[in-house]
Amino acid sequence: MGIVKLVRGTHRHPANRALHAAGLPIYAAGIAMVAGHFAGAGTDPLLGAALWSAAVAMLVSGHAIEGNAMSMTPVLVARLVYRSLARNLAKYGVHLFSR
Repeated sequence: MGIVKLVRGTHRHPANRALHAAGLPIYAAGIAMVAGHFAGAGTDPLLGAALWSAAVAMLVSGHAIEGNAMSMTPVLVARLVYRSLARNLAKYGVHLFSR
C-alpha cells in the first residue's frame, strides 16, 4: 500500500479535508517560526509553537470527525515503514518485536 493510497483513504470527509487545507499551512508556519528562531531569524518561538499546536488540533479534529483518529497519516506511514523494515530484516534473520 502506497502513501498516496493511505492519504486518500483517510481524508474522505469534506470537513476533514477543509481542516487539513487550513491546518497544513499553519503547521508549516509554526515549524518555520520555531526553526527560524534557532536559525537567528528573530521569529517568536512561542507563537510558532502555538501555531503548530493549533494546527495539530485542527488535523486531529478532522480525523475525529472522519472517525479515524488512529488512522492519521503519520501513524499509517509509521506502520508502513515498520512493516517494510520488519519484512526486510526478517530476510536476514532479524526479528523485531514478536506479537
